[in-house]
Amino acid sequence: MEQPSHFLNQLETFILRLKRKRITGSFSVSLSTAEILRQYISTTKWSNAKHLIDNIKQMGKRLIETQPLEFCIGNIIRRVLFIIREEYLALRVEEEENPTIKLDSSRNNLLTYEEPMDDYSESFQGLKSSILDTMGEMIDELKGLYKSVAGQYKDHIHANEVIMTLGSSRTVEEFLKEAGKKRKFGVIVVETAPSLEGHQTALALSKCGIDTTLIPDSSIFAMMSRVNKVIIGTHAVMANGGLIAASGTHMLAVAAKYHSVPVMVCTGLYKLCPLYAYDQDTYNDFGSPAAYLKFKEAEFLEDVHSYNPNFDYIPPDLVSLFVTNSGGHNPSYIYRLLQEYYHPEDTFEEEKDD
Repeated sequence: MEQPSHFLNQLETFILRLKRKRITGSFSVSLSTAEILRQYISTTKWSNAKHLIDNIKQMGKRLIETQPLEFCIGNIIRRVLFIIREEYLALRVEEEENPTIKLDSSRNNLLTYEEPMDDYSESFQGLKSSILDTMGEMIDELKGLYKSVAGQYKDHIHANEVIMTLGSSRTVEEFLKEAGKKRKFGVIVVETAPSLEGHQTALALSKCGIDTTLIPDSSIFAMMSRVNKVIIGTHAVMANGGLIAASGTHMLAVAAKYHSVPVMVCTGLYKLCPLYAYDQDTYNDFGSPAAYLKFKEAEFLEDVHSYNPNFDYIPPDLVSLFVTNSGGHNPSYIYRLLQEYYHPEDTFEEEKDD
């Protein structure tokens, strides 16, 4: 890849910050990834769309390997690749004598997946500006997703309801805060031990005047019979409509299903991931057990193996609805969103590496 030295410095700094987890949270990582890709497209030399796609795939693979469980990195890369292909085809259609026939042909190729629509090797003068304009719209949409999701509370939260949530999710927090401005309801927050992230959420909601109750994880099942709906966030939305979410979410979802309580997931579409998780170990990360086992007790636990998983996998049959920045969607509709947001040639890169 032909890259100017100043961009290489920015890229290495970004990778180092990812490795050291100086950038945390799916939103911050996604926004930083989008900005570094926009910087690359605008400052580097590339001859055509094929050259650009190949270079971004190489760079993307390196970024994904830096933090494999930050699925949003791969999602943003795939989305940018989709934008490049889309803008290329739009410019190509403009130059055709009969764009309607060409567009219909392109759609047929896309539906059959028999062969690529184009090798993307032609050069177009306005390609760079078109890509950068669309990427700017994508970044603006990303920055405004909290407001987009929160604005849908009227369809999902009603007066005097009792809502249960778990852990700390800014999307869920903004959703509940916006609803609290107009409607009176109660929220039960699960503290999410051992991280105790639920304490932050409970404090933030109570400061906004929302009736908030903090409970330990062990009380989820006992309290579920009083709950009207469960609203949670997620780390990633998998291709089958399942979730990779904070540890403890699976227990919450199972309890909700037992009591016939609907489970809603507030999330941005940048978390939509074309990968599959079939069990709890497919995509997981383990933290230190020191959070709940003291070091002074280690001598008495010589033969004990202790695990502290950071994530749970929640199958799609435990999810009722996704509330996203593009509206509400059932888990069965996720496959359609994948086709609309990503190109099939860019979907299976990580699965081949696994």
